Amino acid sequence: MSRIAVIGAGAWGTALAIALGRQGTHTIRLWANETEVVESVGQRRVNERFLPGFKLPESIEATRDLSAALEGAEMVVSVMPSQHCRSLFEQMAGALRPETMIVSCTKGLENGTLLRMSEVIGDVVRGCGFTPRVGALSGPSFAKEVARGDPTAVTVASADSELARAVQQALNSSRFRVYTNDDVIGVELGGALKNIIAIAAGVCDGLELGHNSVAALITRGLAEIARLVVACGGRLDTMAGLAGLGDLVLTCTGDLSRNRSVGVELGNGRKLPDIIAGMHGAVAEGVFTTKAAVGLARTKNVEMPITEQMFAILEKGKSPQEAIEDLMKRAARAES
Repeated sequence: MSRIAVIGAGAWGTALAIALGRQGTHTIRLWANETEVVESVGQRRVNERFLPGFKLPESIEATRDLSAALEGAEMVVSVMPSQHCRSLFEQMAGALRPETMIVSCTKGLENGTLLRMSEVIGDVVRGCGFTPRVGALSGPSFAKEVARGDPTAVTVASADSELARAVQQALNSSRFRVYTNDDVIGVELGGALKNIIAIAAGVCDGLELGHNSVAALITRGLAEIARLVVACGGRLDTMAGLAGLGDLVLTCTGDLSRNRSVGVELGNGRKLPDIIAGMHGAVAEGVFTTKAAVGLARTKNVEMPITEQMFAILEKGKSPQEAIEDLMKRAARAES
């Protein structure tokens, strides 16, 4: 690998660019939507808006020009918010080639279509006359810790084993370990759905509930995620791995989780629009994913009570206390 395009210069995209840049063998172009990010990286080698305090290697060039970012790229690392995935790939599609490897690192579902991000990418690019080579990267990985160089393990899933190995080779280092997988459905859904449970975990913390509540939430949250994964064609064993249990535990318990932070504020009694306004452009994917997850679960006839209650809180203004009471008063049943 010699030339890689990272599309999306938020905290996670910047951290991945840093991880790639540490290898010293790649030329990396980091596309940002914000002029201030391009100027900050170009002048001071730091993304001061989204990931302050971390120096970017000299091999990384920031740009607002999508064509320039994609020119000659053998691998495209897609790290934009889920609600912008389709529109950006519509702009990018003409610059992609059949041999281009695309790695989706966005953890979300598209509202309306209920598609996973690799499906959105395929839907757009097939309009150009070919089926793209796509993989999905996920796992427990806070951007700041990846940028700092804390040991981190993730997984990349693709039906294209050559692509999975290429991503593994491009990112693998003594600080960032990449496993391969062929369960794209499980890896993508695990990464997307855990954000909903993380908001719920934050609600528990905001309400000053104890460890019992959060442990129960994580365990039952994993159970309902796994039900939907299997109903959609993914594998149960993937949910015991990095993109399932690993990412769920991290996002539900870590102070760096934006989704958990949204839940904490909800538990404190703040309204969702005020919370979002105070995030200054940062994205909590679980807020956008919840509606799509409920829709997908209903189409598959899968019961997801925690997700349903989070939908009622986020979309209908239901109080967190009432949602918890309704969950606890559900009819008694066997655990599995």
